[in-house]
Amino acid sequence: MDYLVNKESSFWLYLSQGQKDLVEEGLYLMDDIVRDHAYQFKDYSFMVFPFAKSYEGFLKKIFRDKNLISRLDYISDHLRLGKLMSPNLIGKLGPDSLYVKIENRYSRDLADKVWNIWKNGRNQIFHYFPHNTKAINFSEARGICMDILRTMEEVYEKLEVKS
Repeated sequence: MDYLVNKESSFWLYLSQGQKDLVEEGLYLMDDIVRDHAYQFKDYSFMVFPFAKSYEGFLKKIFRDKNLISRLDYISDHLRLGKLMSPNLIGKLGPDSLYVKIENRYSRDLADKVWNIWKNGRNQIFHYFPHNTKAINFSEARGICMDILRTMEEVYEKLEVKS
């Protein structure tokens, strides 16, 4: 396993139980079910799902805690983080752009990282386009999962969250 979860870390303690469950289930799926390659899948995107879902929940939680989104946005069934984080929608969103908020308060590098992990670990994995089905192999899926976990931890550290 490329990533060891330190269950004593302030980052791990910050995650909600649902986010922890998704990470643990994702690691179990990857390391105990799929790793032996008893069956060769054409696409390992399914391995990314629990990590991507945990990432979304984590971002909503940390953005709420750092006042980048409101409590009402946090509990809303209609909040679309991908749209709010997209650097392509800055002009349309203006001051509501999470990309701009992260860039202004923290750094452009962090805003890019949060967006790129979202795009590569969620949008490009789970959307289906007839001209581009984007199948990934085991190694690619594993790399994306580890990138999501590392990014979550980095965001937690850079946003200086107090548990």
